[in-house]
Amino acid sequence: MSITHERPPRNATESDQLMGWFRLQRGIVLTKCAGLSDADAHRSLMPTSPLMTVAGVVSHLRWAEELWFREVLLGETGVGRGFRPEDDGVEDAEFRVDGIPLAQLLAEYAEEADRSDAAIERVGLDGTGSTAIHSVGDASVRWMVLHMLEETARHAGHLDIIRERLDGAKGYY
Repeated sequence: MSITHERPPRNATESDQLMGWFRLQRGIVLTKCAGLSDADAHRSLMPTSPLMTVAGVVSHLRWAEELWFREVLLGETGVGRGFRPEDDGVEDAEFRVDGIPLAQLLAEYAEEADRSDAAIERVGLDGTGSTAIHSVGDASVRWMVLHMLEETARHAGHLDIIRERLDGAKGYY
């Protein structure tokens, strides 16, 4: 996965700025997972949101990228948690990752991010999503990237808090 811990240049093109910030947030997600044991990655710290674990968030982010950039943008059927027939009607299926090692979840996330980046580059920011599987109306790729940038940044913040509660690790990166 193309990640970074650098902000994009202030005078970069719009595409380079959007993708630069998106890659930075993905990098922060990976940093918040670094060095965690599987037990800690699956530990639930919030009684009212028991699926909000490091492992669950990583799985969710992978699923969200697949939804927007594989299903909506390219019109291809998703294959990850949340898309499987056995997940039909299961609330928050993509967060349910008991027994799945963090390393596997991170590898799946990285692979999906690479596919997303390739799709975004191929279609371009002004392209629109497919309605073959999901009706998205006039959603542009630009909107999808901005939405996933927001989604990734929000969950990077969740991971920051969870990680600090797990072992005291804190910091922007």
